[in-house]
Amino acid sequence: MQKEPRRLLNSLTLAGCLLLITLIYATFFASKDIPFESWRNQITDWRGSSIRENVDKDILGEVDSQEFLLRRLVRGDDRTIFESERFSCHSDFHTDVCIADRQVRIDTKALKIYIPSSSNQSQAERLIKPYPLKEDANAMKTVTAVQILEGNITPPVCDFTHNVTAVIFSSGGFVGNMYHEFDEIILPLFLTCLHFQSRLKFIITDYQSWWVRKYNQILDKLSPYEAIDPAADGRVHCFPGAVIGLMYHGQLALNATEIPGGYSMFDFRKLLKESYNLKINSVSEVKKPVLVLLSRPKTRRFLNENKMVRLMEEMGFQVVVVLPDMMSNLGEFSRVVNSCSGIVAAHGAGLTNELFLPAGAVVVQVVPLGLEWASTTYYGMPASEMGLKYLEYKIEPEESSLINTYARDDPVFTDIPSIVAKGYSSFRAIYVDGQDLNINLTRFRESLVEASQILGLSAP
Repeated sequence: MQKEPRRLLNSLTLAGCLLLITLIYATFFASKDIPFESWRNQITDWRGSSIRENVDKDILGEVDSQEFLLRRLVRGDDRTIFESERFSCHSDFHTDVCIADRQVRIDTKALKIYIPSSSNQSQAERLIKPYPLKEDANAMKTVTAVQILEGNITPPVCDFTHNVTAVIFSSGGFVGNMYHEFDEIILPLFLTCLHFQSRLKFIITDYQSWWVRKYNQILDKLSPYEAIDPAADGRVHCFPGAVIGLMYHGQLALNATEIPGGYSMFDFRKLLKESYNLKINSVSEVKKPVLVLLSRPKTRRFLNENKMVRLMEEMGFQVVVVLPDMMSNLGEFSRVVNSCSGIVAAHGAGLTNELFLPAGAVVVQVVPLGLEWASTTYYGMPASEMGLKYLEYKIEPEESSLINTYARDDPVFTDIPSIVAKGYSSFRAIYVDGQDLNINLTRFRESLVEASQILGLSAP
């Protein structure tokens, strides 16, 4: 007599399981663009309320709204326009950024972005080069413009429909130079995208596969979806919204008050640590004092590099001499830098690796003649924001190889602004590409003593 109710109970249990499986499938596999981990953001608990109801509603309750996420990127008068039209564009000295909280259709073959309006708004057209260095004509030569068509338009039919926001940017410009890759793409991506919590998809114009592979670990942290290469794709992709272009705050800089979520350089470095599995947070965790010496084989070379290494070793440092080809695998090299107490280098893109140093580490930048402003602006001020200890060793004219070419009273030494006035090409030929460095070891030792003191080492 007991078997029939038990059979009925088993049947109900099986039916319930099948229903649950059906609901899960409908929720997570019907859409192409929801990562599996987001299931916990969508299911409800047994009381029928969101499992996140105890989380700060201002942070997460609205964060699911695309409108909320996009609106946080808009500032000042642009926000009034955005709230009225659900579309606005901002232009400043460095960058152009357009933000749409409307259905967007992107023809990747023609690089046209269609943003139709339900009103009788007349058609408007604009061109944007989605790379944040528009003031530099040389950089923008390799950046392809995208065309935005907005208003009363007839968009093409969708080939693919996505349910996350599109972010369109270029990997052209000065790609190939590590400093510019971080300054104009990686850091701006962080500024623009982190608060989306991975709910976005990249469309990368001027797509370069080697660059995507190089930074894949960072890109994957910002978006779990495969980036679209417009030239290879050539189809029409439809999105519920889009960001065209990237936010930019200056040379390797960020302004926390202008970033959704108030993220800081600390948060950016945290993203890098997570991307490359960097284990050392503070220089106090480095057991032996190790300095990385970045060796330059072409320009701004250390002509007495071997003597510099011997001096550093005599002062108690282990020295890792690094050539450019050793930096080609960013994941591996970032872990080398993260295990060191500091970097010594002449001004150049390799100093961008200071991003991977543990907090409290030392950066000793050797400043060639004529490059004082660039040295401080590109690497000195950012190093301080990173929680690093920054030292400058400014060479004297006698330490520059230019002394073998020009008389000591030549304007190259006595009136650098007059060389600047001739144009960047003339300036670059002399100071950027035209000088090597023969370091005065007595003077340089003073910088090493200061570095030792910062790191808490006993005097040699």
